[in-house]
Amino acid sequence: MTEQTCGVRDVVDLGQDDGDTAEIHDECGVFGVWAPNRDPARMTYFALRALQHRGQESAGIAVGDGKTVLVRKDLGLVTQVFTEADLAAMPGKVAIGHCRYGTAGAKGWEAAQPHLSTIDDTIIALAHNGTLVNFDSLRRELIEMGIPFRSNTDSEVAAKLIGYFTQRGHRLRSGIAHTMRMIKGGYAMVLARENALYAFRDPHGIRPLVLGKLGENEWVVASETCALDIVGATYVRDVEPGEIIRISDDGMRSERGLPPADRHDCIFEHVYFSRPDSIKDGSSFYLMRHNMGRRLARETPVDADLVISVPDSGTPAAEGYAAELGLPYGTGLIKNRYVARTFIQPTQELRQRGVRLKLNPLPDVVRGKRIVMVDDSIVRGTTSKQIVRMLREAGATEVHVRSASPMVKWPCFYGIDTANQDQLIAANMELKEICSYIEADTLGFLSIEGLLSCVPSGGYCTACFTGDYPVEIPKSFYEEKFLPGYTPHNPDPSASDASISISDIAFDLKESENGD
Repeated sequence: MTEQTCGVRDVVDLGQDDGDTAEIHDECGVFGVWAPNRDPARMTYFALRALQHRGQESAGIAVGDGKTVLVRKDLGLVTQVFTEADLAAMPGKVAIGHCRYGTAGAKGWEAAQPHLSTIDDTIIALAHNGTLVNFDSLRRELIEMGIPFRSNTDSEVAAKLIGYFTQRGHRLRSGIAHTMRMIKGGYAMVLARENALYAFRDPHGIRPLVLGKLGENEWVVASETCALDIVGATYVRDVEPGEIIRISDDGMRSERGLPPADRHDCIFEHVYFSRPDSIKDGSSFYLMRHNMGRRLARETPVDADLVISVPDSGTPAAEGYAAELGLPYGTGLIKNRYVARTFIQPTQELRQRGVRLKLNPLPDVVRGKRIVMVDDSIVRGTTSKQIVRMLREAGATEVHVRSASPMVKWPCFYGIDTANQDQLIAANMELKEICSYIEADTLGFLSIEGLLSCVPSGGYCTACFTGDYPVEIPKSFYEEKFLPGYTPHNPDPSASDASISISDIAFDLKESENGD
């Protein structure tokens, strides 16, 4: 047993043992469109198809027709939730859409979005990507004030807060701004009323939101630029952290909801979540991931016969890894592209076959070869181990595993479902132990410095690698979610408005109104 140092990370030679990894999920994708002379519901449907990778649990569309807001939502994929008849019955001027993978709250129909809320005679619909770390305390306070809830999601808390503050301030943008003072975490939200579209984003910019233009006073907002492409919109810019955008017959207006804080874009958008054809700062996520693979090859090279990827998210990095070392790149694993989130559970026998429901090796490609298997990340470990075993059964003589991201050691509380540290293999094991656990010949991870060198310059949230959380995580939110010896690096809570209550803001609004 030997240990070899390559670049920044160690690459270890080990035998085989046992292990565990599963997919990670972002909370959701959001979309909004203001296009009075088009078909906003149909445009939203196709945009959600483009964003389906961000959430497969439920989908919904809300449409404002100038008089009221109608919503259609249900559990399932976008194609399962909406029919031609549904879309034909939803004409309007404005629409928002949502596809969900839940990380905060219930996972039933009640948690499907958009959420509706009433403000006197006005109906609003809200769609949210992210997680609010203080939603429990806000929900309790609202319930004590007599405000009812249909779910226990953080998104419904935001919708109810906006409605509550708007009723007292008589201006929706003011209601949104005051809600932004209360909610903490990572969020990108779109909101529709009968005659306007709103979009706003957390002050750190943790969750993504982009603005695009269709035509004269026709606008769209979306989690990623791939959703702009499918409806024919041109990317204009990102929605700024802390910004509120309002789009109506009066045009597009922007105002500051909160002062911008230090920038902390989610780094996992670059590693995994965003579609490779989406763009950020002029570069595609495909190119960034290709460069991650090149950097990974320089940091953790290995002598091998063939580089393969874990499709599809690991493919750009695998291509970059092979190109950097001058190794052949091939297709060693075939993905079943028709396996998606489903409510039909496999039998126990099929469940035991695990990853084979989604991936199958090509013996003719890997037999007799020393394989480098590149994946976008290794989070829990189970999938990696199963794939390594499959490749060996298919005849690979060696399997060297490479991760195009650093070790994920800390849970995410801003919209990714890694909220318990005991699920994270790198928090429980050292590099040698992980290598043995997944039964690889060698194992290498991209360094944090290497990852940041491959993405556009700017501030990023790297809490999943470092434990440095840009937004304070309340103790009640994270208790029992960290392993012994791990303490989150929280910012100073005195720098926030955490002590402000809902009733405090409501009182300020009443005093302001009385003073006019």
